[in-house]
Amino acid sequence: MKKVILLLLLFFCGLNFGQDIKKDKVYKKRVLESVEIDFLSSYYSQEGSNASVTGGIGNEDLEDFNPTIVVSIPLNDNDVISIDLGISTYTSASSSNGNPFDAGTNSNETTSPWYASSGASKVDTWKNLNIDYSHSSEDRNTILNANFSSATEWDYESFGFGAGITKLYNNKNTTVSLSTKVYLDKWIPIYPKELDAYLDADGDTSSGYFNNKTIYDQEGESSNKWSPIKGFGLINDKSRNTFSLSFLFSQILTKNAQFAFFIDIIKQQGWLANPLQRVYFSDTNNFYIGNPSSIPLYTSTLNKDVFHLADDIERLPSNRLKIPIGLRFNYYLNENLALRTYYRHYFDDWGINSHTFNLEMPIKILDNFTFYPSYRFYSQSKADYFEPYEKLLSTSQYYTSDYDLSKFNSNQLGFGLKYVDIFTKLKLWDIGLKSVNINYSKYKRNSDFQSYIFSVGFKFVVN
Repeated sequence: MKKVILLLLLFFCGLNFGQDIKKDKVYKKRVLESVEIDFLSSYYSQEGSNASVTGGIGNEDLEDFNPTIVVSIPLNDNDVISIDLGISTYTSASSSNGNPFDAGTNSNETTSPWYASSGASKVDTWKNLNIDYSHSSEDRNTILNANFSSATEWDYESFGFGAGITKLYNNKNTTVSLSTKVYLDKWIPIYPKELDAYLDADGDTSSGYFNNKTIYDQEGESSNKWSPIKGFGLINDKSRNTFSLSFLFSQILTKNAQFAFFIDIIKQQGWLANPLQRVYFSDTNNFYIGNPSSIPLYTSTLNKDVFHLADDIERLPSNRLKIPIGLRFNYYLNENLALRTYYRHYFDDWGINSHTFNLEMPIKILDNFTFYPSYRFYSQSKADYFEPYEKLLSTSQYYTSDYDLSKFNSNQLGFGLKYVDIFTKLKLWDIGLKSVNINYSKYKRNSDFQSYIFSVGFKFVVN
């Protein structure tokens, strides 16, 4: 009898245990409930007068259109794969002047830094693919992820991969994350036309491309004395490799406040300069192709038809260490208003120190609509190797006139509007609209540079 009672107890305990497991299996929340599809599109426009391709002066006008689709697929309760495919098509007045001698828009023979040529680099397409896989533990306290990326454009190829781990503690109030990424990139070098032609002609400026073209000195007199400083040769190391290690610590302080700290360590190796970007030295003679009467107007927008032949291309160290350190603090005032703050200090071994401050204030204006005003301030010191047009010295080992490496401050003001329908009431067959994002921002430096970006995004859920 005792054995029968014991067996019955074991049976019911086992049945109850099995039911508990079944309940856990049935009611355990999936990491991602269903397939989500994001359609994103942005339009970017910039203007300025410090083009790097033409040595720190000239037209920087650029327009870019970037459609992107992101598909997130739940593989099971714990695993998600995301595929991000984007195409960026741009038109650039600056990069077109890699070859400014191909019948520009304002001259039959040549253009100037202030006008776009009709070169092949005027229009280009950047194509990229990113794949991310993530796995969450049963208790959702550990997240593992791995990612792969590939991108290409007319003069550059990029291949990347990475992995990371995220741990949650204290009832998911504390988050610690560690990740690493590797990018193995490669230049397909495109050089300024006159330097490329100089090599093809073996230094003979009366033959090849230069045949029947007159080279003028600073005084407007014909001359055959132009040559790139130190000679000119093709770059041997076409690689640009980037290795990064990232750490994040996030803590929910109260029901209204959240704090986060992050640090990245980024190491770059290889050819870190842009072979298409010209430099001009203050201690060498100047030589031109085009209309000699326009030479005195060269740095003015009145110059429409003469171009300064390059002294050399941008040259920078083959190693760079970059370290950004930042803080985030978010405070939720009430269900209608929150403050999101961000500060980052950046420094590297090229001499750049920068500070970034960002403030965003989401305002819930209706149940489904949130308005996002934002402001961003940025300030940086110049790189050790930067000088403006014709301020560099030929005796230097490294040099650049890329104004992205100059000293400047910038301000960015943005506005966004987000619509959210968590119940996806709007449906087309089995596809429901979950959210819509519309954003606009204006960026301006304390130099002659400004840009605008408008973006719109739609998130759909496949039921």
